[in-house]
Amino acid sequence: MPSLKDLKNRIGSVKNTRKITKAMQMVAAAKLRRAQEAAEAARPYADRMSAVMAGLTAAAAGSEGAPRLLAGTGSDQRHLLVVLTSERGLAGGFNSSIVKLARQRAEELRGQGRDVAIMTVGKKAREQMKRDYSDRFVHHVDLSEVKRVGYDNARAIAQEILDRFDAGDYDVATLFYSRFESVISQVPTARQIIPAVVEEGTEVGGASALYDYEPGEEAILTDLLPRSVATQVFAALLENAASEQGARMTAMDNATRNAGDMIDRLTTEYNRSRQAAITKELIEIISGAEAL
Repeated sequence: MPSLKDLKNRIGSVKNTRKITKAMQMVAAAKLRRAQEAAEAARPYADRMSAVMAGLTAAAAGSEGAPRLLAGTGSDQRHLLVVLTSERGLAGGFNSSIVKLARQRAEELRGQGRDVAIMTVGKKAREQMKRDYSDRFVHHVDLSEVKRVGYDNARAIAQEILDRFDAGDYDVATLFYSRFESVISQVPTARQIIPAVVEEGTEVGGASALYDYEPGEEAILTDLLPRSVATQVFAALLENAASEQGARMTAMDNATRNAGDMIDRLTTEYNRSRQAAITKELIEIISGAEAL
Protein backbone atom coordinates (compact mmCIF):
# COMPACT_ATOMS: atom_id res chain seq x y z
CA MET A 1 0.00 0.00 0.00
CA PRO A 2 1.50 3.41 -0.96
CA SER A 3 2.40 5.83 1.80
CA LEU A 4 0.72 9.18 2.32
CA LYS A 5 3.75 10.93 0.84
CA ASP A 6 3.64 8.75 -2.27
CA LEU A 7 -0.07 9.44 -2.74
CA LYS A 8 0.44 13.18 -2.28
CA ASN A 9 3.28 13.23 -4.81
CA ARG A 10 1.20 11.26 -7.30
CA ILE A 11 -1.77 13.62 -6.91
CA GLY A 12 0.55 16.57 -7.55
CA SER A 13 2.00 14.86 -10.61
CA VAL A 14 -1.45 14.13 -12.09
CA LYS A 15 -2.55 17.72 -11.43
CA ASN A 16 0.48 19.00 -13.36
CA THR A 17 -0.35 16.61 -16.20
CA ARG A 18 -3.93 17.88 -16.25
CA LYS A 19 -2.67 21.46 -16.58
CA ILE A 20 -0.59 20.43 -19.61
CA THR A 21 -3.40 18.53 -21.32
CA LYS A 22 -5.83 21.38 -20.68
CA ALA A 23 -3.38 23.87 -22.18
CA MET A 24 -2.83 21.62 -25.22
CA GLN A 25 -6.59 21.32 -25.67
CA MET A 26 -6.98 25.09 -25.71
CA VAL A 27 -4.10 25.53 -28.16
CA ALA A 28 -5.55 22.84 -30.45
CA ALA A 29 -8.96 24.55 -30.31
CA ALA A 30 -7.40 27.84 -31.40
CA LYS A 31 -5.45 26.21 -34.23
CA LEU A 32 -8.44 24.14 -35.30
CA ARG A 33 -10.49 27.18 -36.22
CA ARG A 34 -7.83 28.49 -38.61
CA ALA A 35 -7.11 25.03 -40.05
CA GLN A 36 -10.81 24.28 -40.55
CA GLU A 37 -11.38 27.59 -42.32
CA ALA A 38 -8.41 26.92 -44.62
CA ALA A 39 -9.61 23.40 -45.46
CA GLU A 40 -13.17 24.51 -46.14
CA ALA A 41 -11.98 27.46 -48.24
CA ALA A 42 -9.90 25.12 -50.43
CA ARG A 43 -12.74 22.69 -51.14
CA PRO A 44 -14.64 24.87 -53.69
CA TYR A 45 -11.43 25.41 -55.66
CA ALA A 46 -10.63 21.68 -55.64
CA ASP A 47 -14.21 20.85 -56.63
CA ARG A 48 -14.12 23.38 -59.45
CA MET A 49 -10.81 21.96 -60.64
CA SER A 50 -12.38 18.50 -60.69
CA ALA A 51 -15.33 19.85 -62.66
CA VAL A 52 -13.09 21.43 -65.29
CA MET A 53 -11.03 18.25 -65.47
CA ALA A 54 -14.23 16.27 -66.03
CA GLY A 55 -15.14 18.34 -69.04
CA LEU A 56 -11.65 18.09 -70.52
CA THR A 57 -11.09 14.41 -69.91
CA ALA A 58 -14.49 13.50 -71.34
CA ALA A 59 -13.27 14.78 -74.68
CA ALA A 60 -9.59 13.77 -74.43
CA ALA A 61 -9.87 10.31 -72.83
CA GLY A 62 -9.07 7.53 -75.24
CA SER A 63 -7.49 9.79 -77.85
CA GLU A 64 -4.00 9.05 -79.07
CA GLY A 65 -2.73 12.43 -77.88
CA ALA A 66 -4.00 12.07 -74.30
CA PRO A 67 -1.30 12.98 -71.72
CA ARG A 68 0.32 10.14 -69.76
CA LEU A 69 -0.98 11.62 -66.50
CA LEU A 70 -4.49 10.92 -67.82
CA ALA A 71 -4.00 7.83 -69.94
CA GLY A 72 -1.47 6.19 -67.63
CA THR A 73 1.39 3.97 -68.65
CA GLY A 74 -0.81 1.12 -69.78
CA SER A 75 0.08 -0.90 -66.68
CA ASP A 76 -0.77 -0.95 -62.99
CA GLN A 77 2.08 -3.15 -61.80
CA ARG A 78 4.00 -0.52 -59.83
CA HIS A 79 2.23 1.53 -57.16
CA LEU A 80 3.42 4.55 -55.18
CA LEU A 81 1.65 5.10 -51.85
CA VAL A 82 2.00 8.67 -50.57
CA VAL A 83 1.16 8.64 -46.85
CA LEU A 84 0.44 12.03 -45.24
CA THR A 85 0.46 12.33 -41.44
CA SER A 86 1.51 14.89 -38.84
CA GLU A 87 4.96 15.62 -37.45
CA ARG A 88 3.72 15.33 -33.85
CA GLY A 89 1.78 12.81 -31.85
CA LEU A 90 -0.71 13.21 -28.97
CA ALA A 91 -3.57 13.29 -31.47
CA GLY A 92 -5.47 10.15 -30.59
CA GLY A 93 -5.84 7.72 -33.46
CA PHE A 94 -5.33 10.36 -36.17
CA ASN A 95 -1.95 9.14 -37.45
CA SER A 96 -2.47 5.44 -36.84
CA SER A 97 -5.77 5.37 -38.76
CA ILE A 98 -4.12 6.81 -41.88
CA VAL A 99 -1.18 4.41 -41.62
CA LYS A 100 -3.56 1.50 -41.07
CA LEU A 101 -5.40 2.30 -44.30
CA ALA A 102 -2.11 2.58 -46.19
CA ARG A 103 -0.91 -0.73 -44.78
CA GLN A 104 -4.12 -2.45 -45.81
CA ARG A 105 -3.72 -1.15 -49.36
CA ALA A 106 -0.05 -2.16 -49.43
CA GLU A 107 -0.82 -5.70 -48.29
CA GLU A 108 -3.69 -5.95 -50.77
CA LEU A 109 -1.42 -4.90 -53.64
CA ARG A 110 1.38 -7.21 -52.58
CA GLY A 111 -1.11 -10.06 -52.38
CA GLN A 112 -1.97 -9.34 -56.01
CA GLY A 113 1.68 -9.49 -57.01
CA ARG A 114 2.06 -5.72 -57.45
CA ASP A 115 5.22 -3.74 -56.65
CA VAL A 116 4.74 -1.21 -53.84
CA ALA A 117 6.83 1.88 -53.06
CA ILE A 118 6.29 4.15 -50.06
CA MET A 119 6.64 7.93 -49.87
CA THR A 120 5.88 9.60 -46.55
CA VAL A 121 5.05 13.15 -45.52
CA GLY A 122 5.31 13.68 -41.77
CA LYS A 123 7.47 12.02 -39.14
CA LYS A 124 4.70 9.80 -37.76
CA ALA A 125 4.10 8.18 -41.14
CA ARG A 126 7.78 7.42 -41.50
CA GLU A 127 8.10 5.98 -38.01
CA GLN A 128 5.12 3.63 -38.36
CA MET A 129 5.56 2.58 -41.99
CA LYS A 130 9.26 1.89 -41.54
CA ARG A 131 8.55 -1.00 -39.20
CA ASP A 132 7.23 -3.19 -41.99
CA TYR A 133 8.21 -1.44 -45.23
CA SER A 134 11.69 -0.02 -44.66
CA ASP A 135 12.95 -1.72 -47.84
CA ARG A 136 10.23 -0.03 -49.93
CA PHE A 137 10.85 3.58 -48.88
CA VAL A 138 11.73 5.88 -51.77
CA HIS A 139 11.33 9.37 -50.30
CA HIS A 140 10.39 11.30 -47.15
CA VAL A 141 9.25 14.92 -46.80
CA ASP A 142 9.99 16.65 -43.49
CA LEU A 143 7.60 19.48 -42.63
CA SER A 144 8.68 19.85 -39.00
CA GLU A 145 10.05 23.36 -39.64
CA VAL A 146 6.89 24.48 -41.47
CA LYS A 147 4.58 26.36 -39.12
CA ARG A 148 1.75 26.75 -41.63
CA VAL A 149 1.45 24.57 -44.71
CA GLY A 150 1.22 26.53 -47.95
CA TYR A 151 0.77 25.82 -51.62
CA ASP A 152 4.54 25.91 -52.16
CA ASN A 153 4.92 22.91 -49.86
CA ALA A 154 2.26 21.01 -51.80
CA ARG A 155 3.83 21.97 -55.12
CA ALA A 156 7.23 20.64 -54.00
CA ILE A 157 5.65 17.32 -52.93
CA ALA A 158 3.69 17.11 -56.19
CA GLN A 159 6.83 17.82 -58.22
CA GLU A 160 8.62 14.93 -56.51
CA ILE A 161 5.71 12.63 -57.37
CA LEU A 162 5.60 13.86 -60.98
CA ASP A 163 9.37 13.54 -61.45
CA ARG A 164 9.27 9.93 -60.32
CA PHE A 165 6.35 9.23 -62.64
CA ASP A 166 8.19 10.79 -65.59
CA ALA A 167 11.23 8.67 -64.71
CA GLY A 168 9.09 5.53 -64.92
CA ASP A 169 9.41 4.60 -61.24
CA TYR A 170 5.71 3.71 -60.88
CA ASP A 171 2.43 3.43 -62.76
CA VAL A 172 -0.16 4.46 -60.15
CA ALA A 173 0.09 6.98 -57.29
CA THR A 174 -2.36 7.15 -54.37
CA LEU A 175 -2.64 9.73 -51.58
CA PHE A 176 -3.52 8.67 -48.03
CA TYR A 177 -4.78 11.36 -45.66
CA SER A 178 -7.61 12.15 -43.26
CA ARG A 179 -10.62 14.13 -44.44
CA PHE A 180 -11.98 16.52 -41.82
CA GLU A 181 -15.69 16.28 -41.08
CA SER A 182 -15.98 17.51 -37.50
CA VAL A 183 -14.05 17.75 -34.25
CA ILE A 184 -14.98 14.16 -33.42
CA SER A 185 -14.96 12.75 -36.94
CA GLN A 186 -11.96 12.47 -39.25
CA VAL A 187 -12.20 9.96 -42.10
CA PRO A 188 -9.06 8.17 -43.39
CA THR A 189 -9.14 8.55 -47.17
CA ALA A 190 -7.30 7.04 -50.15
CA ARG A 191 -7.33 9.09 -53.38
CA GLN A 192 -5.69 8.08 -56.64
CA ILE A 193 -3.99 11.06 -58.26
CA ILE A 194 -2.03 9.37 -61.08
CA PRO A 195 -3.47 8.45 -63.54
CA ALA A 196 -6.09 11.15 -63.04
CA VAL A 197 -9.46 9.82 -61.94
CA VAL A 198 -12.57 11.91 -62.57
CA GLU A 199 -15.51 11.04 -60.36
CA GLU A 200 -18.64 10.01 -62.16
CA GLY A 201 -21.33 12.66 -62.26
CA THR A 202 -18.89 15.58 -61.99
CA GLU A 203 -20.12 18.30 -64.31
CA VAL A 204 -18.80 21.71 -65.20
CA GLY A 205 -20.89 24.48 -63.70
CA GLY A 206 -23.21 21.98 -62.05
CA ALA A 207 -24.99 21.15 -65.33
CA SER A 208 -24.25 19.26 -68.50
CA ALA A 209 -22.58 21.56 -71.01
CA LEU A 210 -20.49 21.43 -74.15
CA TYR A 211 -17.45 23.66 -74.54
CA ASP A 212 -15.03 24.35 -77.37
CA TYR A 213 -11.49 24.62 -76.00
CA GLU A 214 -8.69 26.64 -77.58
CA PRO A 215 -6.09 25.23 -77.77
CA GLY A 216 -7.28 21.62 -77.85
CA GLU A 217 -8.15 19.50 -74.82
CA GLU A 218 -4.86 17.56 -74.96
CA ALA A 219 -2.76 20.73 -74.88
CA ILE A 220 -4.74 22.17 -71.97
CA LEU A 221 -4.58 18.92 -70.02
CA THR A 222 -0.80 18.72 -70.49
CA ASP A 223 -0.52 21.96 -68.53
CA LEU A 224 -3.49 21.46 -66.20
CA LEU A 225 -2.88 17.90 -64.98
CA PRO A 226 0.35 18.69 -63.05
CA ARG A 227 -1.46 21.61 -61.41
CA SER A 228 -4.33 19.29 -60.55
CA VAL A 229 -1.90 16.94 -58.77
CA ALA A 230 -0.49 19.85 -56.75
CA THR A 231 -4.03 21.05 -55.94
CA GLN A 232 -5.05 17.62 -54.67
CA VAL A 233 -1.91 17.36 -52.54
CA PHE A 234 -2.54 20.84 -51.12
CA ALA A 235 -6.18 20.01 -50.33
CA ALA A 236 -5.05 16.78 -48.62
CA LEU A 237 -2.49 18.69 -46.51
CA LEU A 238 -5.15 21.18 -45.42
CA GLU A 239 -7.62 18.42 -44.60
CA ASN A 240 -4.90 16.70 -42.58
CA ALA A 241 -4.05 19.88 -40.69
CA ALA A 242 -7.68 20.38 -39.64
CA SER A 243 -8.11 16.69 -38.80
CA GLU A 244 -4.95 16.70 -36.68
CA GLN A 245 -6.08 19.62 -34.55
CA GLY A 246 -9.59 18.20 -34.19
CA ALA A 247 -8.21 14.82 -33.12
CA ARG A 248 -5.72 16.44 -30.72
CA MET A 249 -8.44 18.61 -29.19
CA THR A 250 -10.61 15.56 -28.57
CA ALA A 251 -7.71 13.48 -27.24
CA MET A 252 -6.56 16.21 -24.84
CA ASP A 253 -10.12 16.77 -23.63
CA ASN A 254 -10.40 13.05 -22.85
CA ALA A 255 -7.01 13.10 -21.16
CA THR A 256 -8.03 16.08 -19.03
CA ARG A 257 -11.22 14.32 -17.95
CA ASN A 258 -9.33 11.12 -17.15
CA ALA A 259 -6.80 13.07 -15.11
CA GLY A 260 -9.63 14.65 -13.12
CA ASP A 261 -11.14 11.24 -12.41
CA MET A 262 -7.75 9.91 -11.33
CA ILE A 263 -7.23 12.87 -9.02
CA ASP A 264 -10.61 12.21 -7.40
CA ARG A 265 -9.76 8.53 -6.84
CA LEU A 266 -6.30 9.29 -5.48
CA THR A 267 -7.69 12.00 -3.18
CA THR A 268 -10.26 9.56 -1.80
CA GLU A 269 -7.53 6.97 -1.22
CA TYR A 270 -5.29 9.61 0.38
CA ASN A 271 -8.06 10.72 2.78
CA ARG A 272 -8.83 7.14 3.75
CA SER A 273 -5.17 6.35 4.35
CA ARG A 274 -4.73 9.55 6.36
CA GLN A 275 -7.80 8.79 8.46
CA ALA A 276 -6.55 5.26 9.08
CA ALA A 277 -3.17 6.61 10.17
CA ILE A 278 -4.81 9.10 12.57
CA THR A 279 -7.04 6.37 14.01
CA LYS A 280 -4.02 4.11 14.51
CA GLU A 281 -2.11 6.85 16.33
CA LEU A 282 -5.09 7.55 18.61
CA ILE A 283 -5.40 3.87 19.47
CA GLU A 284 -1.69 3.71 20.29
CA ILE A 285 -1.93 6.81 22.52
CA ILE A 286 -5.01 5.45 24.35
CA SER A 287 -3.39 2.03 24.76
CA GLY A 288 -0.25 3.62 26.16
CA ALA A 289 -2.21 5.77 28.58
CA GLU A 290 -4.17 2.77 29.86
CA ALA A 291 -0.93 0.81 30.33
CA LEU A 292 0.33 3.50 32.72
